[in-house]
Amino acid sequence: SSKIRNMEVQSADGIAVLEDCIGFSLTKTISKVEEKLKKGVLPDCQDDDIISRVGNEMGTEAQIRFLKAKLRVTQEDLANVVFECRKKDDENQNLETRLKDSEEENTRLQRTISLQQSQTEKYKMLSQEANKKTEGLQQEVTALEKVLQ
Repeated sequence: SSKIRNMEVQSADGIAVLEDCIGFSLTKTISKVEEKLKKGVLPDCQDDDIISRVGNEMGTEAQIRFLKAKLRVTQEDLANVVFECRKKDDENQNLETRLKDSEEENTRLQRTISLQQSQTEKYKMLSQEANKKTEGLQQEVTALEKVLQ
């Protein structure tokens, strides 16, 4: 959870990726991509052949603008994902706190139940003893009444 809190957007070969780093600069990333384009080396995007399809039809400046726009969109998407991760992390922390509180409350209530059960048993025994004593006294009263008659 602390890793997600510190995640920032980082660049690797002109492609935005999520890393545990704070020194990201969009300007540096764009500069690197521009340098590669000026040298005639397009970023290696094996799963994205948009540049190869459109690249022959547009000039270098258009490719740079296109890549800048694509980078911004990707970084916005990434920022949204990081935001959602942080939001889910906060929600998980809140749920963990609530779970811990519930477990503590459960433990406290279990102790209370146990104490009340032992007190109930104690009072049952006292009640039985009192009933036996009452029966004994009742029998004694009955015997004394017979003697008096």
